[in-house]
Amino acid sequence: MELDDKICLITGGTRGIGAATALALARGGADISLVARHPGAESEHVCHQIQELGRRAAFIAADVARPDEATRCVEQTAALLGGVDVLIHAAGGPVNGGLLDLTAEAWDEAFAVHVHAIFHLCRAAVPAMRQRKNGCIVLVSSAAGLRGLKKNLAYQTVKGALPQFARAMACEFADDNIRVNCVAPGIIRTAFHASMTPEIQRHNIANRIPLHREGTPAQVASLIRELVSNDYVTGETFAIDGGLTMRIA
Repeated sequence: MELDDKICLITGGTRGIGAATALALARGGADISLVARHPGAESEHVCHQIQELGRRAAFIAADVARPDEATRCVEQTAALLGGVDVLIHAAGGPVNGGLLDLTAEAWDEAFAVHVHAIFHLCRAAVPAMRQRKNGCIVLVSSAAGLRGLKKNLAYQTVKGALPQFARAMACEFADDNIRVNCVAPGIIRTAFHASMTPEIQRHNIANRIPLHREGTPAQVASLIRELVSNDYVTGETFAIDGGLTMRIA
């Protein structure tokens, strides 16, 4: 898919991987609709950066965990920018706790943000993509969704659901030339991992990551941009983790 004048809706688009992806796609010629729960300095900054690249930028304040809000994001993007050619779901956050100390509310919220949201976003965006016989969806999963960790039950479960959602969608809509893929970042230098102690960071780099360094949001964004541009890839999940998920011990 050529990026020139394509319209990309990015949930979680005001920080971290979402923001880096917004800028990577804007550099390629796309217009960007950013979605986050609250407006503020972050959304203004990313929008300004997109506009400095000569592309259109819109910000939509919404909680995509709510079905009506997820649907509104697609409808409002179409109204402001003219449609949705590319949908990227990068919204989410940590959900700590194992089976016996995780609350039912936290479990339900994890599914709402990571899984239910993309269902409702796709339900709203896919019909127009089918009419155009062209569309691209990229889901941001996690290395945690591919491997086991202690005290991380809900997050691993919902992130593990996204690759299968991508495969199912890719099969269902291949005849409509709608491609669906997934990326699974490892330990990326974002606020998400900022709570790690220096000791844990050193342990990860020395012992868990074969390349012995953390990744960056720009590196993940570069992979997402390639998945948007390359129109012969669908139904796949790509780990971007410095080798984290291939390590045996």
